[in-house]
Amino acid sequence: MNLELHRSIYPGFFMNINTERLLSYLNELSQKGKISGLQGIYRLAFSEGDLAGRAFFKEKINAAGLSEFTDGCGNIHAFYNPDKLDLPEVIIGSHIDSVPAAGHLDGSLGVMAGLECLISLKEQGLKPERPIRLIAFSDEEGRFGGTLGSMAIAGDLTPEMIESSKDLNGISLKQAMQAAGLNAKDCLQCRIHPDKIHCFLELHIEQGPVLDQLKIPIGIVEGIAGIMKWNVRFIGVSNHAGTTPMNLRQDAFLALSEFSLNIKKILDQSGSERSVATIGKVQLSPGTANTIPETASFSLDFRDTDPEILSALQKEFRKELSRIARENRIMFEFDVLSSIEPAKCDPDVISVIEETVKERNLNYKKMMSGAVHDTQVMAHITRTGMIFVPSCGGRSHSTAEWTHPEDLEAGANVLLHAILKLSGVKHD
Repeated sequence: MNLELHRSIYPGFFMNINTERLLSYLNELSQKGKISGLQGIYRLAFSEGDLAGRAFFKEKINAAGLSEFTDGCGNIHAFYNPDKLDLPEVIIGSHIDSVPAAGHLDGSLGVMAGLECLISLKEQGLKPERPIRLIAFSDEEGRFGGTLGSMAIAGDLTPEMIESSKDLNGISLKQAMQAAGLNAKDCLQCRIHPDKIHCFLELHIEQGPVLDQLKIPIGIVEGIAGIMKWNVRFIGVSNHAGTTPMNLRQDAFLALSEFSLNIKKILDQSGSERSVATIGKVQLSPGTANTIPETASFSLDFRDTDPEILSALQKEFRKELSRIARENRIMFEFDVLSSIEPAKCDPDVISVIEETVKERNLNYKKMMSGAVHDTQVMAHITRTGMIFVPSCGGRSHSTAEWTHPEDLEAGANVLLHAILKLSGVKHD
């Protein structure tokens, strides 16, 4: 079924978001999750910083006179539905949790720009023909595996996932949510039935260099890469660093080193031009200078936009880990922290975004996303679309994260007018 498109001049055609207010929101939110003596933002899911960010967001929703509630997974919902319409909703959203030492735009842009769009509609007295809901999703960044909040909305969580989810420091999801005043089991009660959703939109920074290098202000996302996150352990034997001959060692770190050097070969042989893999965290035990490491624990993150290639990479990485362990006379084991399938955005929603960009005389590029987003999960239950704005230098998950204000404004206005088209509007 095609989406209803409002292709003629519609009420609000010439309206824009309040850029000064949006930038103010982003700046104020960037102060939530600061830690004395450290650079960047620390709003890990359900942490003190995350709770401060949530409180700020709810404060702004209420100050705007919009209704809101927090569901059992900690997702914060805001609504614009002045006529109390009982129709499938246009949902927009992103997240405000962060990685450690984060920048101020990843996720936050989509949430605060979404709020700015709802406030702009309300101020102009424009009424949608469909209800509009804004969601700030919990734990998109993966403290407990990633996209927890959108998985709860999509009905993709299971009791086993709730019971077994832990972060890299061993803190369980249940413990973290309890400390935040939430019950993890309530995540299983947050599903929104697909029949209640018209479509989903997300505005986000690109987190890569393409738009910035091409000097293009808008990216229209056609698909999103799938991701596998593993926690891997090589297990050898600790011994004296001075008295144990090299040929008699069972050194877990040497095995890790060999594996890391072979990652590029595996990607070249079994991946695609879009395949990437990263070891981002390593821990050695016992961890002393004069002791051979018994255990090398490390994260492995690999991604591609093709589910068959992602499956092939999974197989090849397991084979390589097994070979290296066998040849070094050690053991290996791994846990799957998260597994997210690639997703495609909906052609009709893409068409609405493209039409909007053309109407505003903006240059754009259709592209794929290599990062995981809540859009990816929402695609399981509804039609989706995603808008990118440039990341200067391609930098993200970093204090160097930056997007020029005029690009933030352009992206937010594209989001606003896509919402107008997809929800329909009428004057008071």
